[in-house]
Amino acid sequence: MIASARVGLVGCGAISHAYVTNSAAFDRFEIVACADRDPARSASLAEQHGLEAMEPEALLEHKDVDIVLNLTSPDAHCSVTQAALEAGKHVYSEKPLAMTAPDAASLLDLASARGLTIACAPDVFLGGAFQAARTLIDEGAIGRPLAVSATMLAGGQEAWHPDPDIFFRDGAGPLLDMGPYYIGALVALLGPVVRVAGLATTFVTERTIEVGPRIGERFGTDTPTHTTGLLELASGVSATLVATFEAPHHYSSTFLVLGSDGTLALPDPNMFGEPIRMRLGRGDWKTVPYRSRKAQEVRGIGLQDQVEAIAAGREPRASGRLALHVVDVARSILAAAEAGTVLPVTSSVGRPDALPVEAGVSLRRAK
Repeated sequence: MIASARVGLVGCGAISHAYVTNSAAFDRFEIVACADRDPARSASLAEQHGLEAMEPEALLEHKDVDIVLNLTSPDAHCSVTQAALEAGKHVYSEKPLAMTAPDAASLLDLASARGLTIACAPDVFLGGAFQAARTLIDEGAIGRPLAVSATMLAGGQEAWHPDPDIFFRDGAGPLLDMGPYYIGALVALLGPVVRVAGLATTFVTERTIEVGPRIGERFGTDTPTHTTGLLELASGVSATLVATFEAPHHYSSTFLVLGSDGTLALPDPNMFGEPIRMRLGRGDWKTVPYRSRKAQEVRGIGLQDQVEAIAAGREPRASGRLALHVVDVARSILAAAEAGTVLPVTSSVGRPDALPVEAGVSLRRAK
């Protein structure tokens, strides 16, 4: 059992800076070391943030590292997490947990056998907005939940990311890169998915990198870049999710929960701190205030909860089981699209326990 944790970060790409900066808001973990297969990246991150840079193998074996924060590319998530577990470390991974549901399940089996925990992004559903939405739904504020309509419409990462090709490989694409935010929030709010149907296609098969040292380099895609999923939940709620990288120079998100008495318009599940709106019957839309954790409304809240879970002997809320179910749902949508049929989702998971914001924290209101 650990009351606080020393964290070693593997994968020093763009998101690593956010995690290290955000860690100052949390009191249960400290990021102390970093590693990357490119030593220049780890050296740069270490110099900017006062960390110890080391080789990945040395970090995994370091006796003072309790948790490995896995921020590698999606195709390396499984192997790095496996190596960390075999070295006796707990793991917090960026999404997806693994590229396939069987690989994710094997990681959970290994963690269980070693007496270790796995937690996995996204953790945005632990923020005040989605926790408040959960309370509203559970208290019947919009009546019986009937359906969810969610969209993630974005252009390709080639316009802003120096290594955008990783987002267009199998195991990424809009459904496994961005879909986990939406699927994870859906399950956290309303429970597991039992069957799916899907459509998937690619419109732009070759793209050109527009920024960074590889500018002008062209790359192909090997995963669908425009997907539509129809999901049936165990509760009887149905949901639709459109996720695309085929909307150039655009980004928008919707997440609507339709109930028998009204509708909730929820924030982008990739963002903390945005407003909740609710409409009852034919009435006007109204902003719903909610409590905020202020500085802790950032990526890293799931890692904080994991450390608390280890100390308490419970499962983390952003658990490996939830991450497995998310991967299973996304892969099942792609498989259903390819087969042209409806497919069952064989994994299941309960809703994670609520994480209410403590009383006394000021209410968050839309500006």
